[in-house]
Amino acid sequence: LAEARSHFGSSRAAQRAAKNTHFYSLSSPPSFATMVLKTDLCAYSEYRIYPGRGSRFVARDGKVSFLLNAKVTSLFHQRIKAVKLRWTQAWRRMNKKGKTDDSAKKKTRKAAKFQKAIVGMSVDELQKKKAMKTQIREQAKEQAAKEAKARAAKAKAKPAAKSAGPKAKGAAAPKVPKGGAGGGGGAKKDFKARK
Repeated sequence: LAEARSHFGSSRAAQRAAKNTHFYSLSSPPSFATMVLKTDLCAYSEYRIYPGRGSRFVARDGKVSFLLNAKVTSLFHQRIKAVKLRWTQAWRRMNKKGKTDDSAKKKTRKAAKFQKAIVGMSVDELQKKKAMKTQIREQAKEQAAKEAKARAAKAKAKPAAKSAGPKAKGAAAPKVPKGGAGGGGGAKKDFKARK
């Protein structure tokens, strides 16, 4: 106490400092602990409910719902879905608003293709075959195009030869219907004659 009095003098502040069990030096101020408030979440809107606010509702099945205010309580009892109201956290979550967690999004990776050796063939031989296949395909395309052109040329030549052929042989027989010369498919049935 004597040291405190000599440091501060004989003023009231010195007396208070002497009575105080904690004596702090001016170089390091005291560290105050911050007060922690216990907050709950609203069962409907998912907003924080601070102490002294909100009301609890206990349903018949025993489920306890902690509701923020009268507006939320009214909507909860009317059974209006929170997802349909734009100001609720449920709507924001459903419509992907606000925070976007990159870790939550799944990144789909394409599987890297790599060649394995098959029994009787090494990897190098397989790669050579793949390279050869492209050349063979190109050659096959060219050959198919040549064949198609040859067929088209033959098709043009055949109709000209056919049109000249029957005139040289003579007049072709006139076409006759299958049922004979009568042209009908047999006797017609009379349904009204039955009595």
